[in-house]
Amino acid sequence: MKKHVLTFVLLIVAGTIFAQGPISKGQTQVNVGVGLSSWGVPVYLGLDHAVHPDITLGAEVSFRSYDDNWRNDKYHHSIIGFSGNANYHFNTVLNIPSPWDFYAGLNLGFYNWSSPNDYDGSHNSGVGLGAQIGGRYYFSNKVGINLEFGGGNAFSGGKFGITIKL
Repeated sequence: MKKHVLTFVLLIVAGTIFAQGPISKGQTQVNVGVGLSSWGVPVYLGLDHAVHPDITLGAEVSFRSYDDNWRNDKYHHSIIGFSGNANYHFNTVLNIPSPWDFYAGLNLGFYNWSSPNDYDGSHNSGVGLGAQIGGRYYFSNKVGINLEFGGGNAFSGGKFGITIKL
């Protein structure tokens, strides 16, 4: 039993030594991945910059396309989105272990919904305000995976991807 406990403790220590948590003030990271949506599968590219040990500001661009049947006609749509976000990272206040990064925040975005001229459905371009909650796990000092859920605008749904610290 002592061998199992010692092995477990060594694995935890090794994981903590080789993995690093959220970005430090002044550091930037890139996020890239895919999302969940009822309007096609979005792909996204984002950038986060730490302006405080617990706060990041970021920007994101996303794209998705899908086909729709409306009144017995088939239409192709595409959506390009641009958004800015602000996130608060809970690692310091909740004393979360360093390979993890948990955050929540708000985003403001504009999305351009492109549909054929003869489409008279209800899709419109516009501005959206949303909220997100997410987390990351860093495998190393530079690379991790991220999972985020959000709502309130065209970027709604979930996202899954890779994070790379610059």
